[in-house]
Amino acid sequence: MAQIREKSESRQRKIKAAGVNVVSDGLVFSGDFAVKKAYLETIALVERLHRECLEVIRADLDRQGIRDLNNVQALILFNIGADELTVGELTNRGYYLGSNVSYNVKKMVENGYLIQERSLHDRRAVNVRLSQKGLDVCERMHAMFERHAHQLAGGVITIEELHGANILLRRIERFWANSIDYSARITEPTENTVA
Repeated sequence: MAQIREKSESRQRKIKAAGVNVVSDGLVFSGDFAVKKAYLETIALVERLHRECLEVIRADLDRQGIRDLNNVQALILFNIGADELTVGELTNRGYYLGSNVSYNVKKMVENGYLIQERSLHDRRAVNVRLSQKGLDVCERMHAMFERHAHQLAGGVITIEELHGANILLRRIERFWANSIDYSARITEPTENTVA
């Protein structure tokens, strides 16, 4: 019995040293450990939300009988909208998160969703804009998101909660952007560094 109590006390000391407070109904996290746990949960949730959004788009494309366009490509079309962009701007503006943007642009041009033309000002740059077929998909996506907004406003979530979530996510985005800048500054050689 004494060994069991000693193991339990040892376990509780280790848990408290890790930043976890034990309470009668379970574990309550505190300090940096709690922030890390919530931070990692937020990262995982953002990733899951993005994947789930793509699945919703896929289901909507399936219902419409659109088989020559995938969900990522449909989201790219939605984000381009009425704009004319270079392929590089698709990634710079965050319209596309993958590594094979050229492949997706090529497929959308082949399937008639995008019009691709060389820039008049810079012959190295290629501009893309939506064809009528692409604009039709964009309009359908607007209608889908409009339905979602109507359903959300019906009691699922308030506008204040959405604004609060957006503010929080923008703060995390700024934190990451600043972290990248800070990391770059740390790795830059100084005058006293021997190369």
